[in-house]
Order: sequence, then C-alpha cells, then structure tokens
Amino acid sequence: MDRLRFGYFIAPMHRPGINPTVALHRDLDFVEHLDRLGYDEVWIGEHHSAGSEIIASPEVFIAAAASRAPRITFGTGVVSLSYHNPLWAADRIVLLDHLTRGRIMFGVGPGSLPTDSMMIGLTPTDTRELLEENLDIVVRLLAGESVTATTATHRLVDARLQLRPYNQNGIPISVAAVASPTGPRLAGRHGLGLLSVGATLTAEGFDALAHHWNVMEERAAAHGTTVDRDRWGLVGLFHIAETEKQARAEVEHGLVEWSRYFAKVAAFPQLPVETGSVEEVIDFVNNSGMGVIGTPEQARAQVQRLWNQSNGFGSMLLMAHDWATPEATTRSAQLVAEEVFPHFQGQAQPTLDAAERAAAARDGHNQRQLAAIEHMTAKYQQELKQL
Repeated sequence: MDRLRFGYFIAPMHRPGINPTVALHRDLDFVEHLDRLGYDEVWIGEHHSAGSEIIASPEVFIAAAASRAPRITFGTGVVSLSYHNPLWAADRIVLLDHLTRGRIMFGVGPGSLPTDSMMIGLTPTDTRELLEENLDIVVRLLAGESVTATTATHRLVDARLQLRPYNQNGIPISVAAVASPTGPRLAGRHGLGLLSVGATLTAEGFDALAHHWNVMEERAAAHGTTVDRDRWGLVGLFHIAETEKQARAEVEHGLVEWSRYFAKVAAFPQLPVETGSVEEVIDFVNNSGMGVIGTPEQARAQVQRLWNQSNGFGSMLLMAHDWATPEATTRSAQLVAEEVFPHFQGQAQPTLDAAERAAAARDGHNQRQLAAIEHMTAKYQQELKQL
C-alpha cells in the first residue's frame, strides 16, 4: 500500500440554534488542531440554507484558516459550481491559491441542498446540467485559455484569468460523487480527481466505489485523458475513543440531532439516514457500514475495508460532525492520528518489528547487562581495597 493521506471533510455540521460565531471559530481551532496532528488535507463545504452547514464560502473560510494551519493542504469541499459565474469561481480559486502559496485543491459539485438551489430558481436537474457546462469552462480558464460561452445563467465574452496558478502544474480539481456516475463521468472526461462523499454514507455509495473507478477509466479512455487513484478521496464517518463503550457514551451528545437533520431537514435523499434513540442510531451507523463509533482497531478495519472494496485510493477523509463534545471530538481526531495513520503510512510496522527484535534478544542482552553491573561492582570493590 502506498502512503495513504488522511484529512477531514468539514461541511460543517452544527446544531441549529447554537451561537454561529462560536461554532465557526471552533471549526478554525479544530483545523489548527488537525495541522498539529499531521493531517494532510482539510476540505471545506459551501451551503446556504437549512441552518446546520453554515459556511457559505469555503474560499473565505480557507483564507482565515490557512495562516493558522501552515502545513495542511486545503480543498473546497465543494464549491457548488452551478450557483456561480464560472469565470469568477475560477478567479477566486486562483487568488486563494496564491494566498496559500499553492496549498489549494478545487473541489466542485452541483450543490447538495435543494433548498440552496431553490432560492436562485434552479432545480436539482438544472444544477447537474450546469455543473457539466461550468466545469468545462473552469478547466479551460485554469489552463490559460480564452473562453467565449453562453450557459443557462451566464454569458462569457473572451473571458480569461489575469493570474496563472501558483504552481507550474496548476490547481488540482476534484469532482464530488455520491452514488450516481455523474461525478466520475466528468472526472474521467477531464482527467480530474474524484471526491466520493457517499463512500460510506449509503450502501449504494459503498457498492458504487469500484463502479466509480471503472466509469472514470472508461471516460478517460474515450476522451484521451488519464486518471490517477492518488487523486481519489473517500469520505467516511468516525468517532473514536479508547473503548467502544466510551465512544458510544460520547456520541450521546449529538448523534441523534445529526441523524434527524439528514432524515427530516436536509432533503438529501441520497443519504437515507435512520433516526430513533441514540442506541438505535449507533447500531445503524455501525451495522450498516456507514461509519465507526468505536475504537482505533475498528477504525483501521473500516479503512482497510474501503481500500479493499475500491482497490485503492489516495486520501481517507473523516466527515466532521458534532456527535460528541468538542473535547471528545478533538481526542477522536488525535486517536486516529496516533493509532490509525501509522498502519496506512508505513510507520507502524518498523516500530513493531523493532520491539519484536528487542524482545527476542532480551534474555541474552539482559545477562550481559547483569554481567556488566557485576563487573563494575567488583572493580569498585577492588579500588576500595587499594585505598
């Protein structure tokens, strides 16, 4: 296995009614915490309604977070490209690319909340059609082309960017996918990355992983592009503690509220989350394969399961949520860094092997250590006799 990257996918998910200023600054603190722990990536979402996912501009949030987290690579997870003039969307991401000195990935999608698109007069079908048109324009603009085009919402006339991306190889672009082939189809057509937001959120999303990659390869072959598994990110749900009992107790804080958001508010049928008592929701999350509420060992097994099902990917992204208190959530992220990262980044086995070698040789070394102590004790006693 190549070195698997780890990151967080921060929509974010907050309970409606809490202080939004406090919640947003807590998100900034959490990103800073992830940077210290050695996480590789943080993806920030865009939403405009429903009162839970309260970041309206991932670009603005990333600009605020980047100076506090100087190592992490940031992704827009995702910009709802169908809502925007594609010229200005591309222009903003290039600006952010320069402000972060090249630590930017441009994640795009059609927009996940129907209550968002409804406010600007677009249906979910409209947003998917617009995504295809706008993505084509953005790819051309970021490649330095001049674009003249008319979409259902905008008209561009000899449009071009005034800045080139910070890095010579440009800004990595990824397309969001849940269960349908829409995302992998576009990613394969343009040779882009894929962000499988539905990797564990539904049985269909999990079953679709291998299919997604096949669609990408088929479209890439048809359009003469190439796709790379290293640019494939999978999003999953985790809350980890030292014991499963502790983890289950900690998510009593907010798991049911989270489940009700998807079941009753979000109008996002691709995520058929069940709700009920906290024990029922915990069992649903664990037994359905949607996520892990448990131990680092269970988290490692889930990541391995996803790796085997997909035949390999580049980054494992943990979906942020308020299932537990902020303190328990930061501890969960720490346990993943300490106990899960090393097993997928080549760092666990060398220390395990070293400990095994030391244990195997202990008896012989122990006897030599005792002999050395006896030798020096005798030598000192001999020195005393000569006084």
